[in-house]
Order: sequence, then C-alpha cells, then structure tokens
Amino acid sequence: LFRSAALAVAAGAGPFFRLEVLAGPAAQPGPAPDGWQPAPGDLTGLTARSAAQLDTREPRVAASILHLSLAARLWSPVLGCALLAGIVPDLGTLLISADPPVRLGTTRLAGQRASIGQELAALAGAAVSRPLGAVAAALAVALAAGLLRGNSASALTGALGVLVRWQPALAGPARELAVQLLGQADLAGAGELTGGRELSFRRNSCCLYYRLPGGGLCGDCCLDHPPGDGEPAGG
Repeated sequence: LFRSAALAVAAGAGPFFRLEVLAGPAAQPGPAPDGWQPAPGDLTGLTARSAAQLDTREPRVAASILHLSLAARLWSPVLGCALLAGIVPDLGTLLISADPPVRLGTTRLAGQRASIGQELAALAGAAVSRPLGAVAAALAVALAAGLLRGNSASALTGALGVLVRWQPALAGPARELAVQLLGQADLAGAGELTGGRELSFRRNSCCLYYRLPGGGLCGDCCLDHPPGDGEPAGG
C-alpha cells in the first residue's frame, strides 16, 4: 500500500508524474492489457507521428524531442516518489500506451525505500537507466551519445524543478539528489547545475528543438543563439 500511496502523491505534481498501475498491488507480471504494450513499444511509428505533430521533416529532430519527452516521463514519477515518499518505484514491468497522450504504466506495483543521499540516487538512477536505454536503442534514428545524455539530464533536472515549484520545501533535497544523479556514469559530462541553491541547469549538448518551425533555444541549452545553416549544433 505504501507504494500505491507514493505513486498517488507523486501524480499530484502533474501528468508526467503519473505511473498507472494496471493491476492490483499484489499482481504479478502478466500480459499487457488492451491498448498497452511492453515499453518502449513501436518508436518508429511514434517518431513518425511526433514528426507530423512537430511539423518537421527531419527524423533526427523528431527522434530527439521524442526521446526527451519519454525521458521526462520516466524520470518524473521516479523522482516524485523518491523525494515525496522516500520510495523508488520498480519499472521492471513498464508498459506504454502510445495513443495520445502517451502514458506509462506497470502491471506490478513494487519499489524500494531509501533515504535522501547516495542510496536514493543510486536506486533512482538504476530504475531509469534500463528503460531509457531501451528507448534510445529503439529510436528510429540513432542519436549521438552526448545528445542522449543531455536529454536525460535535462529531463531529470526539469522534473526536479517542477517538484520544487510545486513544493518549495523540496529545494534542498532536490538539489542534493540532482548533484548525486548528475555525477553518475550514465550522465557524466551531460552538463552542470548553476545558480547556487537553485536548480538551474546548463547542458553540454543541444536537443535540436531550435530546428522545429518556430522553435528556439531551450532554457538549459548549451547554445547562445540558434546556429545558421552549416553551423554545428553542439549536440
């Protein structure tokens, strides 16, 4: 029950923090319910749909924005449960519903308790690393390792930022957790926190959002201005 309560509390931060439980708390892993499939699912089709929604003909751009979005959907419930309840949910039976809006769920409610610090960071990083690696491998277009790390770091700091704006008392623990996570091997060199106690982050790569029609630079972008034609994008 404590795991179910943790997910419910985290979901209060917003839709990206919701991890749906598709069976009872005592359920064992089983077949995916109708409309769901084991994550990461068909990312080729989802990338094509994202490209149409984003109005871009560049598969690499659509794949990067999709990866960033899925990274946010993975990090958010994990970090929400971690900071709000001291529990890291198990994503081992992760499912995805690709019908708009994209949702994540699980057929088995499980998780581990941990206190703020290295233990919590290690568990949270491990929980997200495997499914996010599967997402990267399933993308329709191969993306640079630096861009993938930057997307993951941007997603996790963004999720922590949402939590802090929702509950300002989390500012200290959130920054401590961010420092621990950004120091892990999977995110080494992705970027750095700036601004003292604030959760401002500057990544060392570009997610390519500026290449979308009407797009610009994200708040944590490594670039100072959108590159011109033939100019490197830093990602």
